Amino acid sequence: MSTEKKTILFVDDEPNILAGLKRMLRSLRKEMHFEFAENGPAALDLMRERKVDVVVSDMRMPGMDGATLLTTIKERYPEVIRIMLTGQADDESIMKTVGVVHQFLAKPADPDFLKQVITRASALQDLMKDEGLKRLISGVGVLPTLPETYARLQQTIKDPEAGLGDVAAVIEQDLAMSAKVLQLVNSAFFGLYKQIENPVRAVNLLGLDTIKALVLGVGIFNELAPAGKGRFNVSGLFDHSFAVAAFAKRIALACDLDQENVDHCFTGGLLHDVGKLLLYSRRPEEYEQAIELAEAKAMRLDQAEHQVFGAGHDDVGGYLIGLWGLPGAIVEGITFHHRLADYPDPDLCPVLVIHVADWIHHQLHPEICHGAPPELAEPVLTRIGVMDRVKDWERECRSLSEEDNDE
Repeated sequence: MSTEKKTILFVDDEPNILAGLKRMLRSLRKEMHFEFAENGPAALDLMRERKVDVVVSDMRMPGMDGATLLTTIKERYPEVIRIMLTGQADDESIMKTVGVVHQFLAKPADPDFLKQVITRASALQDLMKDEGLKRLISGVGVLPTLPETYARLQQTIKDPEAGLGDVAAVIEQDLAMSAKVLQLVNSAFFGLYKQIENPVRAVNLLGLDTIKALVLGVGIFNELAPAGKGRFNVSGLFDHSFAVAAFAKRIALACDLDQENVDHCFTGGLLHDVGKLLLYSRRPEEYEQAIELAEAKAMRLDQAEHQVFGAGHDDVGGYLIGLWGLPGAIVEGITFHHRLADYPDPDLCPVLVIHVADWIHHQLHPEICHGAPPELAEPVLTRIGVMDRVKDWERECRSLSEEDNDE
């Protein structure tokens, strides 16, 4: 873990706001270094002089507004975490910054929540040792989706007979779309008192007009470039992700977990391999190298990814989804789904459920593996007393898979 103090830059044209922030953050000065700028040009001048890790900018400023500033920072310094503060809960703000901002916070900011967001974002940065990979991930504004899914969503939105439920059904089955709508609905724009973990609920809260504007107006989703002749099957990744989500939900229900944890299990399962999508879409040739290595050496794909990229898809996916401000249980489910033994004090929680659901789907469909299949953390499952339930969970998932095939 890095011991270097992080530098957080606050940008606001109101001196009283900056003075209040200085007082509020005084208790964190031993852990972080804070800088303050009264406008966008001053902020950019400061960033030319010293390394900045996180920028927290007001939206509405004279001259260069927050959207323009953060867009410029994304282009020049893609590794910087970008947070928007705004008192205007309007669609215009979302539209201007949807592919640029990692998190939106309400203004005036709640002191404890702001400290929590900054601390968590800084901790996430320490997970990524490779600076090039950190720049790659932090620069991601939207994730690509399958062309056929994107076309189906556009058709559904334009269909006057289609309702919000039809739109939600398309988005729920797509890991890239689900991640983005969850990022938006969990932003401070919507003033919700609890985090939303379910993609369908997120779509319902955003509403049809907002979804239409995001999809047809600013292109919140983009299409994945046509696949070459490599080994990686993108359609297979999406199918596997949705199957793991369904399996995780079935296991969670069988274990009588509460609704919040059921949602965590489903969404964490849906997004558990989002790092593969990110790495493949941004660095396809190197990702094919990782696949070739995994198959040649009969190692797990995440181990081969570490050799090629310096990090696995679990770290990469957890980092991105953490930057986007999704609930911690989902981020943990993504980050630890291949290494349950490293998760602190595991119990019957979403991380464990997603780990088992992923293992079961690979057991049922060994043909999807590149290299060695995921390993079941039997010592951990035995220690917490659930190893004897795995066979029952496997039967439940097999039954679910057969039901889907019959439809």
